[in-house]
Amino acid sequence: MQLDFHYYATYCAAYLAGYSHEESMDICYSAQFVDMCSGTLLKKIRGPVEAATTQLQAELMDARTDYLGLMNITRIWSSFHFLPKDLNANVKGSRRYQNKYRLICGPNGALLSETIETAKGKGLEAAGIAMHILADTWAHQYFAGTPSYVINNTDYHFYEIVGQGDDCEVRRIRFSHNPKLVDDPVKGIYVNSVSSGGENNVMCLGHGKAGHLPDYSFARYKYLPAWGNYQEITKDNPSDYMHAFCQMIYALRYLKGDFDAFERDTYDTERVAPYREEIEAILERRQLSALSDWKEFGERLSGSEIEDFDIRKYQKEYLDAPKGEKDQTYLGRFIRAAIAQKTMVSNSISASGNRLAGLGLEVKHRDKD
Repeated sequence: MQLDFHYYATYCAAYLAGYSHEESMDICYSAQFVDMCSGTLLKKIRGPVEAATTQLQAELMDARTDYLGLMNITRIWSSFHFLPKDLNANVKGSRRYQNKYRLICGPNGALLSETIETAKGKGLEAAGIAMHILADTWAHQYFAGTPSYVINNTDYHFYEIVGQGDDCEVRRIRFSHNPKLVDDPVKGIYVNSVSSGGENNVMCLGHGKAGHLPDYSFARYKYLPAWGNYQEITKDNPSDYMHAFCQMIYALRYLKGDFDAFERDTYDTERVAPYREEIEAILERRQLSALSDWKEFGERLSGSEIEDFDIRKYQKEYLDAPKGEKDQTYLGRFIRAAIAQKTMVSNSISASGNRLAGLGLEVKHRDKD
């Protein structure tokens, strides 16, 4: 997903869940900041690099792909962007293949419950992180947050479904490896990562081989995944994004205390009902960014202005805070929540007998001078 959903749609979900405008802004900022909190940024603000929730393209290009390097990549991407659905999935093959297969992302897995529970009582920053992860379980399903040709690769059998019902058009997608190009939904041309036969090449991390198609709410497509035993998968993003939106509202209401327990596969369709047609229209619109649509919808909901995302917003507060008081800043609370989430996921993967994220983490937050 992109800024349009992680920031503006998350604001809308938080407001519909009963949070104030100010609280909704804090939640959606944190949700988007997951895509921004790199090791490079943390070094800049003198924060703990183990709190990184993403990796910049430049960082990935320089990343080690030995055992330790792959563990670091997997911890970040499996914890925050490709939450594994079933760490004990029953699949045939070598142990190496099984471990990578069990990291495939999907909604409503056991780790989703753990993610929501990890955020419970930890503040709005933790709630925002959890909403980013929840939303991505819908958008990024069928891909894994570890470099793997055998899991994340796709082939020429990749078709976009344009329209619905009898009027739909099924056309083969043309992928380009030229990063200077812009995706063209009209012509059906999309940019993806460079082909590589290396099993652990970073070009085969997540949905790179499918380009940004998983990130577009309008996209419907079908393809043969590398792991799928030649079984075609059809992805319906408008439906999945609507499920994500309704589930975010329910999860945020749980975090606010409206419910005693979080139940998977549960969606707040009641609060969405008055706006369903309008939301569906936003999700279906064939555009590379729905930012302005979600922003306008959110501002009508709350009657307040949704300020543009600014990556620098809380950096000075964190930098200027005395040692020992950084945890009380916005970024300090985000950092603590991020470390808690990464620790939980990494230890869960390790406890399942899977060593791709390492042997488990015992990370304590520390302030730097």
